Amino acid sequence: MLKPHVAINVKDLDASIKFYRHLFGEEPAKVRPGYAKFDLDEPLLNFALNEGGEIVGGINHMGIQVGSTEAVIAAKERLENAGLASFDEMDTTCCYARQDKIWVISPDGHRWEVFFEGRCGSIWALIDHSRDQKRLLYPQTAVSPFYPEQNSGIARVLQ
Repeated sequence: MLKPHVAINVKDLDASIKFYRHLFGEEPAKVRPGYAKFDLDEPLLNFALNEGGEIVGGINHMGIQVGSTEAVIAAKERLENAGLASFDEMDTTCCYARQDKIWVISPDGHRWEVFFEGRCGSIWALIDHSRDQKRLLYPQTAVSPFYPEQNSGIARVLQ
């Protein structure tokens, strides 16, 4: 069995444990001073929190792919019931595919998405031939606070 392991630095271990408990819908498998581990079966992941160290890094975002739109909505309800704000991007185009997703931000500013990729399968990128150089346009049907650079001049996908 292959099980991915991700370890991140956090400022406040207690606040992070609370956040990830609600994100994953599970209790941590281990909590020690300055450390917590979520040993998840779904998604299959060994996820560790280390208190201290640098928070900034090259992480764009992390996500959990689920099997249905209903699972996305269940995650949203679980997070909102815990008092955590989420942002919906239902029926959107991302990574060349149609997705239903929600976004939530951890206490340390890590962006997480819970998403279902289904219905239409992959979507081809559009090519903008109006300039000297060809460039890809990433179609998106929702305005995103997480990718503001994609909110203007973006080709809309027509169903």
